[in-house]
Parts: sequence; structure tokens; C-alpha cells
Amino acid sequence: MDSVTLLRSAWTRLSAAGLTDTFLQTLSLQTQLRLHHDFACFAHPHQEYGVAGNNGGPWTTWLMLGGRGAGKTRTGAEWVRALVHGMRPYADHAYGRVALIGETVHAAREVMIEGESGLLRVCPRAERPTWIATRKRLEWPNGAVGEVFSADEPESLRGPQFEAAWCDELAKWRYAEAAFDTLQFGLRLGPRPRQLITTTPRPLPIIKRLLVDPRTRVTRAPTVANKDYLSPAFLDAVVGRYAGTRMGRQELDGELIEDRPDALWSRALIETCRVVEPPALSKIVVAIDPPGTSRKGADACGIVAVGRAESGWFYVLEDASAAGMSPSAWASKAVALYRRLNANNIVAEVNMGGEMVRAVLREVDHTVPLKEVHATRGKYLRAEPVAALYEQGKVKHVGCFPDLEDEMCDFGVEGLSSGRSPDRLDAMVWGITSLMSNFTSGGPRIRLL
Repeated sequence: MDSVTLLRSAWTRLSAAGLTDTFLQTLSLQTQLRLHHDFACFAHPHQEYGVAGNNGGPWTTWLMLGGRGAGKTRTGAEWVRALVHGMRPYADHAYGRVALIGETVHAAREVMIEGESGLLRVCPRAERPTWIATRKRLEWPNGAVGEVFSADEPESLRGPQFEAAWCDELAKWRYAEAAFDTLQFGLRLGPRPRQLITTTPRPLPIIKRLLVDPRTRVTRAPTVANKDYLSPAFLDAVVGRYAGTRMGRQELDGELIEDRPDALWSRALIETCRVVEPPALSKIVVAIDPPGTSRKGADACGIVAVGRAESGWFYVLEDASAAGMSPSAWASKAVALYRRLNANNIVAEVNMGGEMVRAVLREVDHTVPLKEVHATRGKYLRAEPVAALYEQGKVKHVGCFPDLEDEMCDFGVEGLSSGRSPDRLDAMVWGITSLMSNFTSGGPRIRLL
């Protein structure tokens, strides 16, 4: 076990015991300063050095996808610092020429060079490089050079050559394809040129290609991974407000969020449907789309609660779906949700195993009213009228339901792109369809268990 791993393990145990401050007080000032600049010892998992890319072999590109404040800039600056000094584990020799590419020269200077986590801040005074603004150049005392480039000027990368490159916020680059491609021709010095890309992800073709490139190493991190170094007010206000939304999942969780072109729903549409709380509801149902089997790897059991207001608008209240549950477990979960929301009845699809569905619900609570529904049309045809209600603004989501919304935005004529069953979506569709029929026809026939 190497020294970094040993120190990390010891620090984790001390943190758990609340003894880190006591431990630091036992160290000399010189040792404390050394530890302060020993990034590898205290890096988060997504900031740690790794050897293998997607194919298991050495990587050429390290793609770090992270939310705002997840520590991407600090990682980039510490990585460059380690390269120019040949500091393990990030480097096995000193790199002499490094390209530093930002969205613009101004962005590169303000974030990568002079920012709170930039190169001038992370380098100890004795190692600190000199920033020559007129030449857009950093010069280290040991002779290493970092040249700053703007991604807005791809041609400026034509000609220079480098051993390594740090590309910051690639997803924001206006000419991402051109700038990135031109850079690749300049990475031609040393035994193994490499590049680190630190960015909040967007569904751009270049990001998608890098994710599957066998020579890419990918690490991910949400904003909360670095919460100890962020303002509590920021976490409360911003994370609390945007958690679970499309913007939050992209900007805070660092997820690559995209729409399927032929999907019945879009992310933008769903974002317009959010409300904090519902009005008074005249009826609430808990809809179940039971799985065909409870074996490992089987489809999830869709369990979604939906309500209807007197206005005729519908409100998705909760997604309690889960995979890998036994029939008695999902039945118990559905009944518990029914009781907690004081729902009117449970709606369950009974095409497969209708007797089983009735039996397991009866075991949990024989007094629960059950509406049995039979699928006579395909899932897409059943979902179309519900999607139309969303388009009309008549369906609202009370909060965020990331897994359900992922299925909605990936559901097209051929189903989900993964080929799996859209269990959450199907339960939601059954629930709203049931309330639509109640509203228009005077109510369905309910079976008492």
C-alpha cells in the first residue's frame, strides 16, 4: 500500500473519530504546510489519479464531469502543478510545456490562472509561476511553461506543440470541435502526451464521443461531493431550489441530460409543469404496474400516486417505484402510500397475474378498494392522450421525479432506448387515465378486496 493510500486511510479514521484538529496540532508548522499542498493525499475520489481508460489501458484524455463547485478547477490546477514538477501519482516525470485552454482568454485568466482555485493560488510561494499577461504565458521557476489559449480562436492552437493540456469548461466552447481537434495535433511532445478536460456536461457530440472513446478516463462528481468547501447558504438556496430539476441535474449533479428526438415528452416541457404543492384534490389514486417476476434484474414495480383537482387538472404526487422487490414487498409499499396520502383507491394493471395482484394486496390490507385495468392497446397509444394533457398544461409535477422523468423523455414509438419496460411511466399513465375516466364518465367499478 503506497503512502498516499495509507495517509488517506488514517485521515478517514481520524475524521470519523473527530480527531483531525487534534492530530494537526501535533504536527510542526512545516509539516502542516507540506500537507496543505499535498493535494493527492486529500483529494476526493473523482479527483484522484487513475491509470486506466475505458479500455483498461493507459488513458490519453481524462474527462472530469462535475457540478458547479465540485472541485473541477482545483483538480485542473493541481494536475498541472503536479505535471510541471513531476509529482507522483499524477506524473512520473516533469512536463515542460502545457497548454491551458479556456472558453476565452479572459475566462482562462480569471478562473484557471488567478481564480480562487487557480494555478497562482495552489502553488506554494517557492514554486509559484510568473504570469506574463502580455504574452498570455505562465513561467515556472524550474523552466516549465504554460501557454494560455482561447477556444474562440482555434487557429491560435495551430503551430505550438505541447506535452499536456488542461481544457476548462469544454461544453461552453463556441467552436468546441475546431478548437479541440486543432489541439490534438499540437499534443506531440514527450513519451505520452495527455489532456485533462474539466467541465459541467452538456449533451454535445464531442462530449458523447469522448465518453465512449477507449482512450478516455471518466470521473464524475456532484456539487455536494465538495460541500465542506462551499457556502452553506449556497447549498441551502441553490441546491435546495434546483435539486432534481433538469438544470440541477446538469449543473449540480454533473449529469449528461438530453432528450430523445421522438419522445412523447421533453425536458423543457416537464420543467414548465413543476409546482411546489398541489391545490385541494378531489380524488387521489395509487397506480401500480406490477413486474412479471421478482427475479434479480427484472423490471421494476411501477408505483405512482396521482391526484385530480376540481379544475380537471392532474397532479403527480409521488413516485415510489422500486426494483427487486417481492410481490408482498411492493404490495406493502403501495398500500402504505395509499394510507399516507389518504387515497381513494389503488389502480393496478392485471394483464399478467391478475389473481396474484389481488392476492398479495389482500394479504396486506383486504379493505383497500382496487380498480383493475386491462391493457388492450400498446404502451405508446395509452401514453399519447396523457402526453397531450401535458402539452395543454393540465398535468403538474409536485416536485421532481428524476427516474420517472428520465423514462418520459426516453419513451418513443419503440419504447425506451434501453429496451426495458417503462414501469414508472406506465404506472403514471394508468393513474391519470383512471382519473380521466372518473372525471368524464361518473366513475369506474371498484372491486373491494
